[in-house]
Amino acid sequence: MDTTQILFIAVVVTVVLYDFTNGFHDAADMVATAIASHEIRVSVAIMLVGVFTFLGPLVAGLAVADTVGTFVDIGTVKVQYAQSVVIAALLAAVSYNVMTWYFGLPSSSSNSLAGGLVGAGLKVVGASHIHWGVDALMQGRLEGLMKVVAGLLVSPFFSFFVGVIVLRFLLWVFRRFTVRIKPFFIGTQYVTISWLAFSHGANDAQKGMAIIGMMLLASGYTGSFHIPMWAILLCTSAITIGTLFGGWNIIKTLGFRIYKIRLIDSVANQISAAITNTIATTIGAPTSTTQVVTAALLGNGSARSPRRVNWLVAKEIVLGWIFNIPTSIFLGAVYAHLLLKVL
Repeated sequence: MDTTQILFIAVVVTVVLYDFTNGFHDAADMVATAIASHEIRVSVAIMLVGVFTFLGPLVAGLAVADTVGTFVDIGTVKVQYAQSVVIAALLAAVSYNVMTWYFGLPSSSSNSLAGGLVGAGLKVVGASHIHWGVDALMQGRLEGLMKVVAGLLVSPFFSFFVGVIVLRFLLWVFRRFTVRIKPFFIGTQYVTISWLAFSHGANDAQKGMAIIGMMLLASGYTGSFHIPMWAILLCTSAITIGTLFGGWNIIKTLGFRIYKIRLIDSVANQISAAITNTIATTIGAPTSTTQVVTAALLGNGSARSPRRVNWLVAKEIVLGWIFNIPTSIFLGAVYAHLLLKVL
């Protein structure tokens, strides 16, 4: 077994670790409001998230993976350099995920990976190998890194406003109904959490798959960027298992520390986040389900009353977002420097 094969196996193992930590954050975010509503069993919520996250990329395609996997060009550089970029980006993302998970903060696995790719790419292959997408943006098109940035930075603001609108709409439509409407919302929540999980799988769960596709290209196993079925199954399985083992600190933060969530709030949150993810996936722009769900929840709480929202907790979360990409860029560059020394 040569060095290329050993490093490829190491990357696949690291992708599994990345997606496992992704499960700490993103899948936990999806079930947090449902669990806080006390109207769905934890085991049922996790099962729905696992099944529909798994189905998302199989049914909706891999447009987001194509975006993430091609904005750093590693197909024309030495194998060791290309592999260093991929491994360093993964290590940066995993490191930041673990740090924020330890403090119970719902950070963005997607931002961590994108930042790690930029930092490692700049260090190893240089700015000329990064598809910045600036020229395309000047012509009114979203491509390369600009599409990644647009999806990750615009989606939280969009999700916040959708969260405000959706909850106000539901409160207005059902303002004259009594508690007899509760069974309707209990049943609806099974649908909305499944939709949210499906939109997550169709968008946010594709980043690890993109890395495997990049590594196959870097190692010379494929002639162009391509994601095999085994990679799709492996990544979705790792995210699902991560949900079972790590996300409870984040569930407590989102489900119980921002504001008191009722059943209708939970349904509104899942609808708002799913709408945002679905729109982004349609145009191939990556989102962070963590940010989308959290921003939608802040919008839901603001629709009730801004005074009900624990803005100190919200501030902690947003600060984690602000430092996410810069920290990941730095970590990506550091890990790349160390890998180059080793290789």
